[in-house]
Amino acid sequence: MATATPPKNSDLGVRTASAAAMLAVAGTALWLGGWWWAAFVAAVATGALWEWRGLVRGFVEEPLAHAVWVAAGVLYIGVAAAVLLALRTDQFTIWAVATVVLAVISTDTGAYFTGRTLKGPKIFPAVSPSKTWSGLAGGMAGATVMLFLISQSHVLQRTEAASGDAEFYLHPFLDWKVAPWAGIAVAIVAQTGDFFESWMKRRAGVKDSGRLIPGHGGLFDRVDGLLAVLFVIGVLALAGTVTQS
Repeated sequence: MATATPPKNSDLGVRTASAAAMLAVAGTALWLGGWWWAAFVAAVATGALWEWRGLVRGFVEEPLAHAVWVAAGVLYIGVAAAVLLALRTDQFTIWAVATVVLAVISTDTGAYFTGRTLKGPKIFPAVSPSKTWSGLAGGMAGATVMLFLISQSHVLQRTEAASGDAEFYLHPFLDWKVAPWAGIAVAIVAQTGDFFESWMKRRAGVKDSGRLIPGHGGLFDRVDGLLAVLFVIGVLALAGTVTQS
């Protein structure tokens, strides 16, 4: 007697429960701030770096090359973690972190549903067979809409310019006028980070970066796009500091 094939969404309950738990832990740490947030960021960064090292071991055998790859991971993930910590200081608000995270989530959501609906040409099928140009466009739209909505939300400050025109902005870094450009940039960078991790996994011959999160794979799988966006923010901030000095 043939065994019935389980439906593709048979792990939906597990995935949903895992996602809810992750959001609850991350949200609580973000709300509490201080050492709680620092400990949470450190734990995620350590886990992601551990999985990075595991992937590298799958396709790099020469010791020196392995050390270079691990050092690159420390730099890449370390800069991203430093940005997360910097965005949750007295200079910024909880919304500074939430804005970046929600923009990346909106990118992934927009790309997923648009790509599945419209399909079309693949971007880089040899690395990620499911990623399409239509999905990238959907990701750009999703991030743009999210950033625009945040820029118009109740956490914004309102100032009157000399001309009497009202300008709305999210203190201290998001102006509604730049939301479309920021949305496009976030989507491109986040998708690039996703492609990069997919490339590492293909070279290592694995499906997921780890098994820590039931139904979701590893930590690196969940934060690949966010890491890329945070890293770019860190590099741009550093470049701006160097230029001004």
